[in-house]
Amino acid sequence: MEAGVTAYRQAAARDERERLILGHLEDVLHILGRIAARLPGEVDRQNLESAGVLGLVEAAGQFDPTRGVEFGAFARLRIRGAILDELRRNCPLPQRMLKRIALVRQAHLRLDPPVTAVALSHLTGLSVEDVEECQHAAAMIRQEPWTDELSDSLADFHCPEGAGLDSVARQEDRARLANAIEQLPERERLVVTLYYLEDLRLREIAALLKLSESRVCRLLAQAERLLKQLIAPLTEP
Repeated sequence: MEAGVTAYRQAAARDERERLILGHLEDVLHILGRIAARLPGEVDRQNLESAGVLGLVEAAGQFDPTRGVEFGAFARLRIRGAILDELRRNCPLPQRMLKRIALVRQAHLRLDPPVTAVALSHLTGLSVEDVEECQHAAAMIRQEPWTDELSDSLADFHCPEGAGLDSVARQEDRARLANAIEQLPERERLVVTLYYLEDLRLREIAALLKLSESRVCRLLAQAERLLKQLIAPLTEP
């Protein structure tokens, strides 16, 4: 009898994993579209898509519903991480882009935070679009631990009040993040709100704001960089 119950539970768990995977396959394409929006055309998207699917499968296997976090938010972090890991392993940048990244990085060190793409453009002589492209490309090839921490914090906004928040410190993090979002420029604040809090797709935000998807992607990336700079001084010892 006990063996039968165990087999039933295992089968039920497999069915639940399959349901979660099939129900969120579109998230893989959505996240890949955002990441690939500013990548060179020769990048193997199919390879990145496969990595994203593997990230989704791993998320379904690791998901614990008792922690009070919605599966979609949990899975998106794992999908994005898997795609970025694959990209960093297999996507070297051309020398011209590396030189521009170095120029932007040096300019960044000379400015007081929060550093905007417009300020970097004035200092480097590059266009705002070129600066944003450099920032996006640089994020693809180096690890930035703050990104996952920021995404985790933003994902908390999808939870009911108090769900998944196991400490006063975590609630304080939410308050700091909310305050930082309020300090963003209007367009960046709107894009972050629509993407993370309203859970709209890039194409839906683009249609709503009458912008291209690539432009929305750049605004979202700029907003995340500004949030990092606004939050970092508060979290550093």
